[in-house]
Amino acid sequence: QVQLVESGGGLVQAGGSLRLSCAASGRSFSNFALAWFRQVPGKEREFVAAITWSGGTTYVAGSVKGRFTISRDVAKNTVYLQMNSLKPEDTAVYYCAAGPLGVIYYQLDSYDYWGKGTLVTVSS
Repeated sequence: QVQLVESGGGLVQAGGSLRLSCAASGRSFSNFALAWFRQVPGKEREFVAAITWSGGTTYVAGSVKGRFTISRDVAKNTVYLQMNSLKPEDTAVYYCAAGPLGVIYYQLDSYDYWGKGTLVTVSS
């Protein structure tokens, strides 16, 4: 059974940094892409970044480009989201997702598996 477990969320001041982790298990992800989405209560879940498991190709949303970096450690079966220069508008629950290669990476329905999320709160 596929499991995606996020960790690393918390409270940080504006301008600070956090690194989120997503531990993936239950299958081989060699033909998958893993992604981060975020959601604020009352709003749609939005794409943040994605990475292909095998090649490491990355896709990053324009709203976080230059501040957030996605990476993966194949040996540890873990995907990371390094978040720098955080802003109050980055406050959200951050979710890890996994889906097959070749899908439209910024679309929610491209992903078959989801974690339960980790809360990031950025204070001003």
